[in-house]
Amino acid sequence: MATTNKLLLAFKHFDEANTQDPNTEIYEGTTYPKEVLYGKRMTERLNEFNANASEALLLTARCQHICRWEIPRESYEMNREGYLRWRQELKKFHAKKAADILKKIGYNDDTINNVKFLLEKKQLKKNEETQTLEDVICLVFLEFYFEPFAHKHLEIKTIDILQKTWRKMSVKGQEAALKLPLSIFSLDLINKALKS
Repeated sequence: MATTNKLLLAFKHFDEANTQDPNTEIYEGTTYPKEVLYGKRMTERLNEFNANASEALLLTARCQHICRWEIPRESYEMNREGYLRWRQELKKFHAKKAADILKKIGYNDDTINNVKFLLEKKQLKKNEETQTLEDVICLVFLEFYFEPFAHKHLEIKTIDILQKTWRKMSVKGQEAALKLPLSIFSLDLINKALKS
């Protein structure tokens, strides 16, 4: 869809909120606040994956991790139950943060509710836009975050994460994943995961 001035304003506000991230990442020689870079990667990947994405989906992709550092993983028990509780709290947190910004710049309730619906990942595998968002999340993870993750964990855990990621994706998402510019190391692990 055509980019609107309001959409660009929302991106600006989301990015400004994320510039407060104390965590940084160096990419192609430039240091970024981690969640600013993540938001830009989400936007770029969504534009490649679905050139006709709705405004609500474009907004959601950009603010998917808005101010995530404010609720650190360590604030919940370091087990599966703690992880799931953390993820649920993050969804609500991101939805509220995004809604406050969108309301401030004049978005209507329908758009804000659509963004909240998508941020809370409702109706995955049933709702086309929720699924597209999940595909883009998985593609960004695989392209930029998977290999560093894999180097820190045992192969058995890495393969388990890959299999879970693969199951969350649509066929279109899986096909796009196999076309990513991945290293031989990453591709080898993906092949092992798909054959297991």
